[in-house]
Amino acid sequence: QVQLVESGGGLVQPGGSLRLSCAVSGIIFSRYSMGWYRQAPGKQRELVATIGGGSTNYADSVKGRFTISRDNAKNTVYLQMNSLKPEDTAVYYCNANLYFVVYWGQGTQVTVSS
Repeated sequence: QVQLVESGGGLVQPGGSLRLSCAVSGIIFSRYSMGWYRQAPGKQRELVATIGGGSTNYADSVKGRFTISRDNAKNTVYLQMNSLKPEDTAVYYCNANLYFVVYWGQGTQVTVSS
């Protein structure tokens, strides 16, 4: 059974930081490209960042503020989020992707508000 379990979300003030984690089981983690996506109320789910094949990719809106990383020994992918803005408020989802096989986590809420 494949499981992607996100953690680390919460309420943070503008300018603050959070670190999201996604623990993965049931797949050969190192073979998969991993990603973080987010969905704000009333909006479509959008790409935040991906990591795989030795490279990373970021949405323009988070470049320079967010960093994606992975620990293949721990089957975990991380998203370090700095200088958070109210517009970063969303449910953040972890994604595992290998060719046409895609898995999603259940999401973790991030709220940026004073």
